[in-house]
Amino acid sequence: MRVRWPRSGDARPGVTVVIPCYNYGRYLDAATGAVLAQPDVEPRVIIVDDASTDGSLDTALRIAERDERVTVISHTVNAGHIATYNDGLAAVSTEFVSLVSADDLVAPGALARASRLMLAEPSVGMVYGRPLEFGDDGPPPVPERRRANWTVWRGREWIAIACWRGRSFILSPEVVMRTEAMREVGPYNPALPHSGDLEYWLRTAARWDVARVNGPVQAEYRVHDANMHLTTFAGMAEDLRHRALAFRGLSEPGTCDELPRHAALVARAERSIAREALLLAQRELDRGGDVDAASELFRVAGEVRRSSLRGRRGRAVVRRLRRAHGGASPDAVHRGLEAARRQLDRVRWTVWRHLGVS
Repeated sequence: MRVRWPRSGDARPGVTVVIPCYNYGRYLDAATGAVLAQPDVEPRVIIVDDASTDGSLDTALRIAERDERVTVISHTVNAGHIATYNDGLAAVSTEFVSLVSADDLVAPGALARASRLMLAEPSVGMVYGRPLEFGDDGPPPVPERRRANWTVWRGREWIAIACWRGRSFILSPEVVMRTEAMREVGPYNPALPHSGDLEYWLRTAARWDVARVNGPVQAEYRVHDANMHLTTFAGMAEDLRHRALAFRGLSEPGTCDELPRHAALVARAERSIAREALLLAQRELDRGGDVDAASELFRVAGEVRRSSLRGRRGRAVVRRLRRAHGGASPDAVHRGLEAARRQLDRVRWTVWRHLGVS
């Protein structure tokens, strides 16, 4: 890992933001406007409408008629989000590219910060940064001004950290890629509709270095009831299952050729995911929560790595489940453990906010 300070430059690189849209027409004006207002780059927008039924296509066409920097691709039948991503990315011709959902926003100056980093660091194929969440109940927050610096990881180093934690450090809209890297990595995997982003970033890091813009907000992520991760892909148990599938992609042909230790990395990720599933089950029980949810998390741990159930944490969950099924409430010690874990969560969140990994 290397820390760098931004370098100034006169270049105005072309950056295309692909905006997939399905029934999010009400957000398109804001999403495209945030891209087209980006300073110090030549922004382009490709809106891919996936056969929306809410008039999104009409809105997209109106925006494109108003601004020649906007292109629209429309599906006559709903093809799903992976095909929508791939169709938009295939049409990119600029030096850099980003994929941003229609309900999210690119933060002011984000594209210039990310592209400037990649211009200065030719080995970097993917840049991310800090997202800022906001809700539908008010206008997006104005990101505070912060001085930026860069963290650059060797791709294999970043993968090793991700496998050690068994998780993604990226929300999604904050990623900007070098188009050359995107072409080399190839399209999103249609077999992984639930964890395609994570698998794609791991596949990228197997071939390119990864960097982060620290300090300024790079994207604004809208949280609302219709978010895909809150509806179609809801639930931590399912999230953990699909995370495991994404990490197993490190052993797929093409990617494994870039990673001599791919089997060990996958095993490390599986151990981490199983451990997290058991920890979440413990936490659910220690706070007096849903016993069925805890049981499902316990099953997930066994599915991901059977041996995890025989370890200390697995045995602890079994004891807690027996107590819960017997009608016993968590005792003071277990409630105290959960309180301590919540404090640790805050520490990890602070570390991630500043460093991009935790």
